[in-house]
Amino acid sequence: MTGAAFEFRVLGPLTVVKDGAEVPMSANRELVILASLLLNANRVMSVERLIEAVWAGSAPPSAWRQVAICVSRLRRTLGAGLIETSSPGYLLRATPDSIDWLRFTSMVSRSRALSDSGQAEAAVLLLREALALWHGRPFEDIRGLRHDVARMEESRLEALETCLELEIELGRHHQVIPELLALVAESPFRERVRAQLMLAQYRAGRRAEALRTYQETRRYLLEQIGLEPGPALRRLHEQILRDESALMRPPAHRPAGVVPSQLPPQVLPFVGRAGELAALDAALLGDGAAPATMVISGAAGVGKTTLALHWAHAQIDAFPDGQLYADLAGADPGAVLDRFLRALGGPADTLPADPAEKVALYRSRTARARLLVVLDGAADADQVLPLLPGGAHCRVVVTAVDPLDDLVARQGAHRAFLPPLPEEAARELAGLLVGASPYGAEAVRDLVAASCGNPLSLRLAAARLRSRHATSPTFGPEPARRGTDQAGQPAA
Repeated sequence: MTGAAFEFRVLGPLTVVKDGAEVPMSANRELVILASLLLNANRVMSVERLIEAVWAGSAPPSAWRQVAICVSRLRRTLGAGLIETSSPGYLLRATPDSIDWLRFTSMVSRSRALSDSGQAEAAVLLLREALALWHGRPFEDIRGLRHDVARMEESRLEALETCLELEIELGRHHQVIPELLALVAESPFRERVRAQLMLAQYRAGRRAEALRTYQETRRYLLEQIGLEPGPALRRLHEQILRDESALMRPPAHRPAGVVPSQLPPQVLPFVGRAGELAALDAALLGDGAAPATMVISGAAGVGKTTLALHWAHAQIDAFPDGQLYADLAGADPGAVLDRFLRALGGPADTLPADPAEKVALYRSRTARARLLVVLDGAADADQVLPLLPGGAHCRVVVTAVDPLDDLVARQGAHRAFLPPLPEEAARELAGLLVGASPYGAEAVRDLVAASCGNPLSLRLAAARLRSRHATSPTFGPEPARRGTDQAGQPAA
């Protein structure tokens, strides 16, 4: 490792700062390789994954040699000790503080702990500091990193939503309304944001605006995907209509004994996957004599998280003691375990310091529980093992690109390999995403062919297509198929 002090900024245009001065970086392929190594800092990136990031499926025969040349040039620019050769590829050594993406995820994780312990004001300050690290869209022109960009953008939006929710609880509803309006325009399908806007408007004495927000939301969802708003949004609408007094009283503290319900919202629309849902049912439902784990493995963007969350939301009633969720991408299992223990009723100041004692306490607290744990984006079995509950009626769903052979061998986990969407399901998803007009059947065929059955690729392409035809600066309603028969049925 070199003695130089590096700072890497990836939450916007990629920038490298060495000893306080910006390092010129112009070669596109070298930037792509550096970006890939930074997003997987201190983990080995195989040459195959680097080739995919650079050429996105159209690599030349000389790709291996060109990657080696690019790494050699990066070493000359950054110093010989920063990038190591480690079979089957390369590894970039960096401290968490030297990469803004790692600082962001660490701050968000710490803010959750503060919020869970009732320190909402401190949590908001930390989230605002984390969000201030963003200065643009990461890797905007790098096709091979589009899945990473989608994951990073989702993390940013979740952090912003959480921050705004806490600020509403702190009584700052007047101040957050402009930011919520902008966020609704940016992400019109996110119902949590629309609910926050309705609540803030209501608490600010703008009841008519809150009701109009709901009607605009309902109309937009019906026009775009043929679905009614979800139950949480409908319930809030009914509460506003009835002027329920509880809406005006933000919770002063987290109630003791609350059942953890940490599942993120589902990704809609959801189509197909009947066989995979049946496999999850077979593996995880029923009164088994031991905890059961299902690993959903597959390529990036193929819909592993979408499938896991769809199944988990459908089975909430089967797990009355709660649902725990963790995004394991770059996460420390110890920090996740702390969060799980607090969610299960453990005050932060009583948690043991010894990692083995924490695992034992976690398994004790889950020994008689009917609990669902969703572990998303696991890198390896070692990341998962400390987070497996001990109760016979607990169930775990793990998503991972890696097949996690160790977890299957050592824990007897079930496993399902998730293939790309079949052409018929991909066509259905494309139709729901873009509608019938102005795009037409030809546009749907093009999207399906270009995505090769990868749902995330299809969603991103559909979003770009629709954005080119957007007509409203606020909600972007474009003509689309109305009243599909999918109403009320989340479709992946």
